[in-house]
Amino acid sequence: MLGCDMGRLFRTTVAGGSYQEGLTAHLQGVPPGLLITEEQIYRDLLVRKPGQGELSSPRREPDIPIIYSGVNAADTMPGFSNEGRTNGTPLVILIPNLDRHFEHIEQYQVTNRTPRPGHASYASYQKYGEWDDAIGAGFFSGRYTATIVAAGAVAKLVLSQHGIEVTAYVKEAAGVRAPQLPLDRIRDKVAAYKEVRRRHDPVYQAIFGSGRLKPEMRFLEKMAVLADFEKEIPGLKWPPMDEDAIRKEQGVHPKLNCPDLDAADEMYRRIMEITEGGDSSGGVVELIATGVPAGMGEPVFRKLDGELARMMSIGTVKAVEIGGGMAAKDSTGSQFNDEMYVDRGKVAFRSNNAGGVTGGLATGQPIIVRLTVKPTPTIAKDQQTIDKVSVEDKALKAVTRRDPTIVPRVWPVAEAFAALVLLDQYMIHLSYQSLGGKT
Repeated sequence: MLGCDMGRLFRTTVAGGSYQEGLTAHLQGVPPGLLITEEQIYRDLLVRKPGQGELSSPRREPDIPIIYSGVNAADTMPGFSNEGRTNGTPLVILIPNLDRHFEHIEQYQVTNRTPRPGHASYASYQKYGEWDDAIGAGFFSGRYTATIVAAGAVAKLVLSQHGIEVTAYVKEAAGVRAPQLPLDRIRDKVAAYKEVRRRHDPVYQAIFGSGRLKPEMRFLEKMAVLADFEKEIPGLKWPPMDEDAIRKEQGVHPKLNCPDLDAADEMYRRIMEITEGGDSSGGVVELIATGVPAGMGEPVFRKLDGELARMMSIGTVKAVEIGGGMAAKDSTGSQFNDEMYVDRGKVAFRSNNAGGVTGGLATGQPIIVRLTVKPTPTIAKDQQTIDKVSVEDKALKAVTRRDPTIVPRVWPVAEAFAALVLLDQYMIHLSYQSLGGKT
């Protein structure tokens, strides 16, 4: 299989499958001396994983990351304090699959001949034939995005040390769109939402809050912890959530990362209405990146906006907009151009229709990206399909183990993916600038 890697100076390679032993993220270009822990990575993974309520699949994968290589096992010599710090070698993160049950595998086995409309299962069978990993959709399941989120957690940490911050949230769901909000408010609400999810995540409390998994443990010790925890997953209880208190004190929806509470409530109502009818819904995720230096990026085939458009690689994304995006077709130049002026000796802009990128290079403004997320292909309605082996018409029965909408789980993937792109571009930018001529 090709196509499972990205980046030039910060390189990410992912592997694994929905019902294989697990997933892997392999990172090259991680700076030495970085302190990154499994707990830090898990804080991002916990907002992506399923089993969080009515808006996601009931599969309860805990998504506990294990750092396998790339950090020092101990202080390397007397007087050095570098235990647990990255050492410049490839950083490998493992995410074992723990919620695999034979009855679910059997369900896939008896239905895999009849591909779900809108899913990759037909095309992947055409490519890989009888060897296609079709259990749980294999590498074409949304499960693989856990690798992107884990890798992105590392990239975001590096970027934050250089003043670059990436934030994503649900802009639209089931036809309900959130209003324009100030960036500071968006970031405050997204941070509050993440904290709410952490406080109410039973895996976090059982594994990290209790100190059950420690960075200094050896790999086999960590795997022993996961082996024991796997037995506990069926009986895992979510801490009670006082939704009214969360709304009042935090001003966020407890299950949907939209910074406008009224819009989030209406999104939720509409999603559930569609779900109760046996169908699924889509939406839009918006991403904002700040602190990106002007001039970062490359022209022609490596444009910064083109690299960000690689977020089409997120399985459920069907369109990527930068800045004004599709609205450009209905605008005039005088309306769409971002006029510039000098404000206290610095260049400023009167608008940001370019989304922070012109000519493939950053302008220094916030980078704005929107992802269009399609409805989940798996629905609780009978659908017309085919037998992909015998090539006959068939009916596909309704499926109940599914995500009613994937939008609430895509925004952390968008944050992570954008961070991978931006860090790679930032490293190239610093390299290029440092080699410039001196006057």
